[in-house]
Amino acid sequence: MTPMTIRSTANVSALASHTGFWLRLVSNHVSHSFARKLAGSGATVAEWVILREIFEARETSPGRLAASTGLTRGAVSKLVDRLVRKGLVSRSEADRDRRFQDVELTAAGRALVPRLAALADRNDREFFSRLSAREREALVATLKKLVALHDLKGMPTT
Repeated sequence: MTPMTIRSTANVSALASHTGFWLRLVSNHVSHSFARKLAGSGATVAEWVILREIFEARETSPGRLAASTGLTRGAVSKLVDRLVRKGLVSRSEADRDRRFQDVELTAAGRALVPRLAALADRNDREFFSRLSAREREALVATLKKLVALHDLKGMPTT
């Protein structure tokens, strides 16, 4: 090897020295644990996000879902299609304009959301209950500050 091909690692930061590494590590484990909990429910994490948003809005449009979740309209459309096939969401032409659709939860969808929310709550408790209330509040406050400072939009779905 010539001296030009030998690379020094002295000025290369370690992977674990990055805050993002630790955030991603925790996030991946929290997300994968939640996905495993959802596996028997018949809903994916992305479907849960859409169901929860519709639950809150009662009736909404795919465009509003895309805006509130940060997903593309195409992704929302595919998710809504799947949820319609599963009998969890119904779709109808919007009264104001037949080119647009309204979506709302079916009775089965409305009954499922609280069960999925309980799984999400349990997942949070499993991961964060070992932190004190003060530590959890500080963590959430710091993350919210980063969201605001970087004008982050959308919702995590994976």
